[in-house]
Amino acid sequence: MPLDARIAAVTDRIMDRSKDSRAAYLDRMRKLAEDGPRRAHLSCGNQAHAYAAMGADKDSLIAERAPNLGIVTAYNDMLSAHQPFKDYPDKIKAAARRAGATAQVAGGVPAMCDGVTQGQVGMELSLFSRDVIALATGVSLSHNTFDAALYLGVCDKIVPGLIIAAGTFGYLPGIFVPAGPMVSGLPNDEKAKVRQQFATGEVGRDKLMDAEMASYHGPGTCTFYGTANSNQMLMELMGLHLPGASFVNPGTPLREALTGAAATRAARITALGNDYRPVCDILDEKAFVNGIVGLMATGGSTNLVIHLVAMARAAGIHLDCADFADLSAATPLMARIYPNGLADVNHFHAAGGLAYVIGELLDAGLLHPDTKTVVGEGLADYTREPRLAGDRITYVVGPKGSLNDRILRPVSDPFQATGGVVELNGNLGRGVMKVSAVAPERRVIEAPAAIFEDQAAVKAAFQAGDLNRDVVVVVRFQGPKANGMPELHALTPVLSVLQDRGHKVALVTDGRMSGASGKVPSAIHVSPEAADGGMLGKLRDGDLIRVDASAGTLAVLTEGVADRPAAIPDLSGNAHGVGRELFEIFRATAGPATAGAAVVV
Repeated sequence: MPLDARIAAVTDRIMDRSKDSRAAYLDRMRKLAEDGPRRAHLSCGNQAHAYAAMGADKDSLIAERAPNLGIVTAYNDMLSAHQPFKDYPDKIKAAARRAGATAQVAGGVPAMCDGVTQGQVGMELSLFSRDVIALATGVSLSHNTFDAALYLGVCDKIVPGLIIAAGTFGYLPGIFVPAGPMVSGLPNDEKAKVRQQFATGEVGRDKLMDAEMASYHGPGTCTFYGTANSNQMLMELMGLHLPGASFVNPGTPLREALTGAAATRAARITALGNDYRPVCDILDEKAFVNGIVGLMATGGSTNLVIHLVAMARAAGIHLDCADFADLSAATPLMARIYPNGLADVNHFHAAGGLAYVIGELLDAGLLHPDTKTVVGEGLADYTREPRLAGDRITYVVGPKGSLNDRILRPVSDPFQATGGVVELNGNLGRGVMKVSAVAPERRVIEAPAAIFEDQAAVKAAFQAGDLNRDVVVVVRFQGPKANGMPELHALTPVLSVLQDRGHKVALVTDGRMSGASGKVPSAIHVSPEAADGGMLGKLRDGDLIRVDASAGTLAVLTEGVADRPAAIPDLSGNAHGVGRELFEIFRATAGPATAGAAVVV
């Protein structure tokens, strides 16, 4: 099938927009690659330090004939998704030796859990942790002793931060190694129901705790389709995973074999062999377009609208919000995974998963088929599924039909004709909305504004009954310059209650919502943010707001708003406590959400 003209047009304009920066980036990568194996340029003293603790691997390292793989790990045992990484370095080293290579843990990067910090002060550091991860990865790889890298990370900011660094070190080959989702627990819709019951006082904290613990109950990624699982989808669509690696549960024989196979493959694609595949050649414009199409087809996380922009900048590519909106308009929604449906990612995987989605999109001409990946030439490799033959991975043809059409449908019969994200533009600024879980009759909301400057005030107003009406809840001064752009997902239960009572409800904010944002229409990432001169700073209670996802507009209809003085908030409370003082320079220098809200790119 020829490439869809709409996909081609977006790709062409990204290439045109990025022409100079991409050429300069590739020129830098080619010059760095010309130096050859990195270890050859270290002094004897440098190398002695690098190999001092490597035991039996010392001779191979000194000889410089075998590839040396650098492992960058986001392991900690507070994140369920990252707990399985504990033993990965030893498994990777063993696999590397079997492949005639060596491997070293180059360094660790921080990995915070948004589930722990959701609605808490620590969430104000969450987005900036992405840039810290990129910096920490840069430090890890700066020792210049590695021929390829293996990146161990899964969750919200971790994969984007690792990608920013992998792009910066783009002359090195790299493979991303996931840990997989936890097995299914309490269904996500039942958990959400208990959260709403707690918000209205129908159940106590004991019932809430029981529900949460039954939902988040073991090693692996949370099973809803939030940012973490959207990240895994992206790594397959963009060719940086082994095919079929994303959604295999931790601790299974197939999961173990895939980890070893990743190390083996990394040893094969260094500049020392005949199949050199640097990250700079994989992360091109077509790969990013494929990733965005996958995001829209599966109803993935709105956080990636920010992260992908920053990730692309590290590879010399400039994405715009309009690119996401236009690709969404060209892409049918093929999947219903919670919060866009009742199924979790394990059910999605069993119904056909990414192999089916990729095959359908390729057959429809909605993906670039000719991208370079870590395993070969072309995305067709990712329509296959891994199987175990003894202790080895083999691949079989993936499913040609959905095994559950309530979860996964073909391009010819999608859940809806367009994807999960729309762009909003108007006199309030520029933002996005995830519409895949929003009922069509709720995509246009016109109502008086209720203005807030923190989440706690919204919850207090709800408890007092002040929001029991048609309302557009505006939560401003939540952008990167104000307080680090925290997720406001903790507002979902109260806003859902108001909507379920029959009121017309919408959220407008310069903050983030999350990959778990659901049925309440939410205009998020509004830019310019209120702390950077945005119109949100001039709104007052009662101003008439129109949020129109159908027309793609976001506007205040009350006259004279632009002539008002902007509100001057007291942001001093955001500056100290829980480490926030360490991030003052990040808040001061962060770019707008439209440019990835980034500090380092």
